[in-house]
Amino acid sequence: MNQMVWGCGWCGVNLRIQKIYAKLAQENLDGLILSSPANISYLTNFTSRDSYFLISKKPNIYFTDSRYAEEAKKGLKGLALITKINGSVFKIIADTCVDLGLKRIGFEERYLAFAEHKKIKEELNNRGDLIPTYGLVEELREIKTAEELEKIKKAIQITIKAFKFIKNFIVPGKKEIEVAAELERFIRYCGAESSAFDIIIASGTNSSFPHHLTSQRKIKNNEPILIDMGVDYMGYKSDLTRVFFLGKINPAVKRIYDIVCKAQDRAIKEIKPAVQINKIDAAARQYITQKGYGGFFGHNTGHGIGLEVHEEPRISGKVEGILKPDMVFTVEPAIYLPNKFGIRLEDIILVTKKGSNVLSGALDK
Repeated sequence: MNQMVWGCGWCGVNLRIQKIYAKLAQENLDGLILSSPANISYLTNFTSRDSYFLISKKPNIYFTDSRYAEEAKKGLKGLALITKINGSVFKIIADTCVDLGLKRIGFEERYLAFAEHKKIKEELNNRGDLIPTYGLVEELREIKTAEELEKIKKAIQITIKAFKFIKNFIVPGKKEIEVAAELERFIRYCGAESSAFDIIIASGTNSSFPHHLTSQRKIKNNEPILIDMGVDYMGYKSDLTRVFFLGKINPAVKRIYDIVCKAQDRAIKEIKPAVQINKIDAAARQYITQKGYGGFFGHNTGHGIGLEVHEEPRISGKVEGILKPDMVFTVEPAIYLPNKFGIRLEDIILVTKKGSNVLSGALDK
């Protein structure tokens, strides 16, 4: 094969990969091809870019190309590394599986593109079977380690600092895009690698769009400004939403704000180990419905956060799992009134051994 292998393969296998071995045994798989950058980063403790990762009880092999070869050699420990790829990486992956004697090879059905799956299958040429898998690594990522929690907390601290800073920048006449740009600049000075996603600045009627595209609209007096933002700190993300007000607060806006705030409080009070996840969603949704606005809250009440902005667990009425200590997720009820305004409040919660901790609670809403 046209490749270069560096590393020792078997030695130094970390605990996370050992847990994947157990899952492979349960699924009767000989190996697993990973293509999700977040999942690869989680298992290798190395920021994945344009790579694939093959796990088996033979060598665990990281595939990338010359652009990332040197940094991969520095960052990867105890893994075989293939970086010299002339031609198709999918042929090399398939040939490697065959050389290792892997017959039943799992792949991530959510992340491996159809064209890539097709190419690997063609290169295997009936010498191995590709088996779809779902959530094998994501299940591990739901429970955060102490190290992960520290990075998430740091991301939250930077976000809170940015919210406090931007209060004095927002004045009538400023464009939404100007506020977003100032936040981007500020968070990098505070130690963030970047924003976790495109910052949402939604003023006035724009706040009625849950994922408004920040625009050239000028902010006006006496209207709400919804800001949804997060940062990336050493690979881990934050995601918070706050609503600011200029001038006088319209009584209708204040009423909706209070409803959303109380809905969030009710949801957070339900959070503790062994509670059904769908009860968290129900606590917020039922209150908003009782107040007559159930039809104006369409999305889930929250989502897990960590290496990705949206990861497991989903805080949804359709999820039947239970909460476990060290899960971290958002709680973000909302009401969106078309052509008028929208209110969303979003905080990040840690499930503790006995209850919960609002990690973003240092900032008054």
